[in-house]
Amino acid sequence: MKKASKTGHKNQEEKPAQFITDFDLYLFNEGSHHKIYEKLGAHPHTVDGRKGIHFAVWAPSAKAVSLVCNYNYWDGRSHPMEPIGSSGVWSVFIPDLAPGEMYKYEIKTSSDQLLLKADPYAFYSELRPGTASIVCDLEGYEWHDDEWIRNRDSGSTFDKPVSIYEVHPGSWARSPGNDFLSYRELADRLVSYAADMGYTHIELLPVSEHPLDDSWGYQVTGYFSVTSRFGRPEDFMYLVDQCHVHGIGVILDWVPAHFPKDGHGLARFDGTALYEHSDPRQGEHPDWGTLIFNYNRHEVRNFLISNAVYWFEKFHIDGMRVDAVASMLYLDYGKKKGEWIPNEFGGNQNLGAVQFLKQLNSTVFNYFPGIMMIAEESTSWPSITKPPYTGGLGFSYKWNMGWMNDYLRYVSMDPVYRKYHHNLITFSIMYAMSENFILVLSHDEVVHGKRSMIGKIPGDYWQKFAGLRVTYGYMFGHPGKKLMFMGNEFGQFIEWNFRQGLDWHLLDYEMHSKLKDYIRDLNKLYTSHKAMHEIDFSYDGFEWLDCNDSDHSIISFLRKGRCNDDVLVFVCNFTPMVYNSYRIGVPYDTHYAEVLNSDSEMYGGSNVGNLGGVHSENIQHQQRPYSISINVPPLAMVVFKPEL
Repeated sequence: MKKASKTGHKNQEEKPAQFITDFDLYLFNEGSHHKIYEKLGAHPHTVDGRKGIHFAVWAPSAKAVSLVCNYNYWDGRSHPMEPIGSSGVWSVFIPDLAPGEMYKYEIKTSSDQLLLKADPYAFYSELRPGTASIVCDLEGYEWHDDEWIRNRDSGSTFDKPVSIYEVHPGSWARSPGNDFLSYRELADRLVSYAADMGYTHIELLPVSEHPLDDSWGYQVTGYFSVTSRFGRPEDFMYLVDQCHVHGIGVILDWVPAHFPKDGHGLARFDGTALYEHSDPRQGEHPDWGTLIFNYNRHEVRNFLISNAVYWFEKFHIDGMRVDAVASMLYLDYGKKKGEWIPNEFGGNQNLGAVQFLKQLNSTVFNYFPGIMMIAEESTSWPSITKPPYTGGLGFSYKWNMGWMNDYLRYVSMDPVYRKYHHNLITFSIMYAMSENFILVLSHDEVVHGKRSMIGKIPGDYWQKFAGLRVTYGYMFGHPGKKLMFMGNEFGQFIEWNFRQGLDWHLLDYEMHSKLKDYIRDLNKLYTSHKAMHEIDFSYDGFEWLDCNDSDHSIISFLRKGRCNDDVLVFVCNFTPMVYNSYRIGVPYDTHYAEVLNSDSEMYGGSNVGNLGGVHSENIQHQQRPYSISINVPPLAMVVFKPEL
C-alpha cells in the first residue's frame, strides 16, 4: 500500500460523506438502532469514486478523536475525526485504505489525557498480546444453510430434542505441537464427531475477542470481533455453516454482564465512565475485578442489543447462552453491605438490567423467531422464560442450576447414604415446569477442584463407570433439554485443563470407549422417541410410578408424548445391588420391550437384564391396573417401551 506523507491529509475529499444519517443517530441515541454495527466501526466506503474506509466511534465526552493506524504511522495529527452534531459520534473517511489495516482511536479526554482505544465495533482484532483493531469486510462468504435457517425459523425447539455438546474451542483438541485447532479444523473434526454422537447442538464458550486465555473468553474486549486465536471471521462462518450442513445448531456463550478494565477496551472509554457506571458501588464486580454495563444508558443498551443481532445476522448462529444473568439482575450480587446502592424503590433489583433483558429478547426474536435465548441464572427470580408482555424476561430457556447442584451432591455420595437423601433426586420435579429448563453438567462443574464427572462418582473402577452411566441416564430421562460438557461423554478422569486438549487417548481403553457408545445411544434414544422431548414443560409429559422407594434408592417414572403410544418407562437404581422380581405399576396390558439398559455388557456393565423385555401381569400395583416384574441391574437405568 502506498504510504501517505505526514502532511496533506486534511483535504476536502476526506471529510465524512453522509455514511451515517441523522436518522441513524436518532435511533442510536434512543437505543433502538438494532444494526448500528453497520454504521459505527470501520466500513469500506466510496466517496467521489474513491474507495476507502469510513470510521465512526461514540465518544461524547472526548475533547478530540483521531484515527491512528499503520497508514499514518500511528500519528494522531494526521487524521482527526469530526463530531457529528451533538450525537457523541465522531467520524472520518480515509481514501485508499483497504481491509486488513490495523488501527485504533486516539482520544483526548477533557483533561487532555491521550487514550489509545480499540474500536468497540471492530469486526476483527489483532492476536493477543496485540490489541489493535483490524479493518474487516464481512461480505462475500457463500452460505449453504438456507434450508436450515428456513426450517429453524418456521418453528421452535420446545417440542424438539435439544442435546447440547458444550465445547471450549481452544481445548477440545490440540495439534501435535499443542497449538490451537483453527475454526476450519474444528469444522472438519468437531462437527463430524458431534454429528456421529447424536448431539443436536454445539455450544461454544465465548468466541468474542478477549486478551487472556485464562478467562476462557468470559472477559471480552472485542464484542464484535471473532477471536483471532482460531482464524478469521470467514473461517468461523465456515464452522457454523458446516454445523448446519450436518444438522447441528450453534449456540454461543455471550457476556453482557461485565467487561474487563484493560486499557485498550471499553473501560473509561472517552475519559469518563461511558459504558459503565462512575460509582464503583454500581459499576464494579469486586469478586471478578470487572466493570458492570450501565444498562440505563440508551447507547449502551444499543451496543449490546445490536451485538446480539450481529451474531445472528452475520454468523447465522442459532442461540445464545447469556452468561451470569443473576449478576445482572441483583444490585447486591457478590457485594457486602455498603458496596451497593439500592434502586429507586429501595430494593436490590437492577431495574435497568431487567428492562434491557426484556428489550434484548423481544428484539432478537422479532428478527429471528426460531432461535434460542438461554439464561444462566442461579436464583429463584420468577418468570425468566415467560414473555415480557406477561411480566417475564423473555428467555427461551433457563439453566437448571438447582437440579444440577442437588443431583451432583447426590451422585457424589456413597450409595449407602443415598437413601437418607432421596429428596435430592426427586425434589426437582416439584418445580420442573415452572420454567423452560435445560439440565446442565457444564464446564463450571469439572474445574477448580470440583473433580471431573467420573471423579465425583464413588466406588471402584467398575462402579465409577456404572454410576456415571445411571447419572447420565436419569439426566436424559428427566424433563428438560440437555447439556453436557466435552470430555464428560467418555469419562475423562482429570479435571478440564484449558491449556491442553482432552485426553482422547482414553478411548483406547475399553470402558471409556463403551461409555462413549452409551452416550451415543442415549442421544439416539432421546432424539428418536418423542416421549423424551415432546412435552418437556408440562406435567402432561411426566408421571411418577414410584418416587418413594428410598430404601432401595430406586425411582421409576413415565415419560409421555402427545400420542398415547409415545410412552417410555424408566427405572433407575442408584445402588450397586441387584433387585430381582422388582415390581412396578404400568398403564397398559402389553409387552414391554427393554429399549435401553445401561448395565448391558456393550456399555461395560454386568449384563443383568430382562432378556429383551417383559409382559405385564394383571396385578394392580402403585395405583396402576397392571404391573411388570423386572430384574433391576446395579447402578443402572433400564428403559421399557410398551408395544401398543
